[in-house]
Amino acid sequence: MSGQLLLVDDEPGLREAVQAYLEDSDFVVEVASNAKEGWEILQRTFPDLLITDIMMPQVDGYQFLKQVREDPRFTTLPVVFLTAKGMTIDRIQGYQAGCDAYLSKPFDPEELIAIVQNLLARRAAQTATTSDNPDIASLATQIAEIKGILTGRNPIPQAPSDIKIDLTPREQSVLDLVSQGLMNKEIARRLDTSVRNVEKYVSRLFSKTGTNSRTELVRYALEHGLTK
Repeated sequence: MSGQLLLVDDEPGLREAVQAYLEDSDFVVEVASNAKEGWEILQRTFPDLLITDIMMPQVDGYQFLKQVREDPRFTTLPVVFLTAKGMTIDRIQGYQAGCDAYLSKPFDPEELIAIVQNLLARRAAQTATTSDNPDIASLATQIAEIKGILTGRNPIPQAPSDIKIDLTPREQSVLDLVSQGLMNKEIARRLDTSVRNVEKYVSRLFSKTGTNSRTELVRYALEHGLTK
């Protein structure tokens, strides 16, 4: 199984050796010498998997992974930690940070290949499952976009709030929860009502705001001060 990988490591010798071994195994590999370079590459390449060292200057692997995981686009990106820190507490910290696999230096390159292939196969299976259900795929995309809006990655232009829309208390509650990125089932649980009723309220909100998706609804609500 091939794929596009990003390797981030500040040791030139190790970085070049690992890159060469991965490329010999038919992977396309981009490299970065630090987290800042790695982040810049992530923005333009969207790799299938990230391999990163932990002990790096300025921004270490834990901080880098936190930055990656906070971006809705990369919440499911497989991440492998390469590190000289092999203590159990270090591995626990790595998994708590959100890595998928942890490989201590020195390591057998064949083990790295096996880990990468396994993670890519697992991700491909998950992607296929989601693609088989367009509703899940669409909702997942909308939720990611909503989170991007709320975290300021997709800035909202300031529009004059001269449009008055009357919302019932229940519609307002539903709108607030949609703006938090909650799905209908979660909203129904929060409001102690049925999913069908939540769907009706969301449809009414679409109608009143002239929007067609949850992302448009959240954007509209934020532009016109309908929610915080």
